[in-house]
Amino acid sequence: MNKKKIFIGLAVLIGYLPNTNAQMTEYADGTHNPLSCTSIMVGKDASADGSVITSHTCDSWYRTWMNIVPAKDWNEKDSVTIYDGRMHTQSPSDSTKMYAKGKIPQTKHTFRYLDTAYPCLNEKQLGIGETTISGRDTLINSNGIFKIEELERIVLERCSSAKEAILLMGDLIKKYGYGDAGECLTIADKNEVWIFEVFGEGKDKIGGVWAAVRIPDGEIAVSANISRISKLSKDKNNCLYSDNVYNVAKKLKLWDEKEDFCFWKVYSGGNYFGEKKNYSIREYFIMNALAPSLHLSDTVEELPLSVKPDNKVSVTQVMQLLGSYYEGTQWNLSFRHKIPNPKRRDKEGNIVESEPDSIVSQFSNPWMRPDEINMYYTMGDSTMQNIRTVSVPWCAYSTVIQLRNWLPDEIGGVAWIALDNPGESPRFPIFCGTTQLPQMLKICGQHSDRDDAALWHYRKANRLATVRWGNYRKTLEPARDYFMQKGQRELEFVEKTYQQLANENKQKAEEMLNGYVSDFFGATILKWDELSRTFWRQTWTGF
Repeated sequence: MNKKKIFIGLAVLIGYLPNTNAQMTEYADGTHNPLSCTSIMVGKDASADGSVITSHTCDSWYRTWMNIVPAKDWNEKDSVTIYDGRMHTQSPSDSTKMYAKGKIPQTKHTFRYLDTAYPCLNEKQLGIGETTISGRDTLINSNGIFKIEELERIVLERCSSAKEAILLMGDLIKKYGYGDAGECLTIADKNEVWIFEVFGEGKDKIGGVWAAVRIPDGEIAVSANISRISKLSKDKNNCLYSDNVYNVAKKLKLWDEKEDFCFWKVYSGGNYFGEKKNYSIREYFIMNALAPSLHLSDTVEELPLSVKPDNKVSVTQVMQLLGSYYEGTQWNLSFRHKIPNPKRRDKEGNIVESEPDSIVSQFSNPWMRPDEINMYYTMGDSTMQNIRTVSVPWCAYSTVIQLRNWLPDEIGGVAWIALDNPGESPRFPIFCGTTQLPQMLKICGQHSDRDDAALWHYRKANRLATVRWGNYRKTLEPARDYFMQKGQRELEFVEKTYQQLANENKQKAEEMLNGYVSDFFGATILKWDELSRTFWRQTWTGF
């Protein structure tokens, strides 16, 4: 076996090992990775079809199993347990390393919802995206019983609108305490989308501080691990905040009242690079991509929370942006690793002037791990540097949630799900009316390579494609885009069929919807299994 094949094989195997995951390499505490999620929001007048859109890339080593939790009626004396540790369980029935933080009274009726690591969609077309914004360590109080994922779970069980969800979270935080790092939720219903940011109130102080701003219907917004909210307004139709938001800032000496109150400056202080800014590359890149006519600058202290896009934004554009890695810009890593051009000299050894000195290596890819980048840099390639892309290989799953007020809730709301790297994986739909998921989606694939977990059917092909991205992207990207287009192409048919069946027999309509989701998901699995076999054969044999 030649050295080239040995190198490729080692690269493939290294890519499989969880402890070489980029997030785990850079950040010893993987649960508090400051570069861990991206969310794009689109108001209904800014979207191509009138949808309200929110989204989320869960870029961390969290669980990948998901499940539909059914609606249920409860007794008045029932209570609900609030947990910590559900982010790393292996199935809906697994409770390993979970522990109860406390209990709160149960409500009379809870809605059906999609239980992902960060619960994301309920039967009433309430959708949630998430990004960790960390903030000041001095604000964290672990005694609060609520972590952000449990707040999401409770509001999806109980609320049908974004504003209702925000107010309920505010009440729960005040009464029971917020015990997590700074977090942002991008909360949407079928009419509007809000950005909600929350921090603790300080050590040993039960409570929390939060603010929420409604994104104008004609605008888009981005949150990517940085507090984005600036000025607060008394207009309760468009701005809500905790009643302690100013007092806590003064008490903890985060605001001296000499300057105008700015939420992100007070409670976050800036981005994770230590810059006093409310954005980084991801926010700037996405906003600039959707509104290039604004000529936004990446040298200013503050970017607007939201902007009006130059053109209406489609759900597929949001998918593409969540899968992007700055191709066509100076931040793209996939063109930086270059090798001598074998065509530079002819058979006689003469220089062919029309051929460039060097070409991009087929091994160059936009998701090189920090250790790879450091290796190339140490060997003299000064162009290599670690740039956090929008899509990342350590993504557990991502959602693009589309909410539509002109359709019945069962089909008006749809979460387009991708497991693993959103720049490589296909998306399949889960509707508000979906009541059953394929068993393969109910198994987490983060702990080991297992064929009964959906994650690994995507991950194997994706990791192999990454090793020789220059070649394999030509096969993988068309397959990824096929399912994206298939979903949008068939959506109207699914909507019409469901409504026709529901008028006659609601159970048959439900069965049709469950069957469609299962078939669509199954088709992506079959295709990625085929790609995995193809890439494996080509990697080791060269053809």
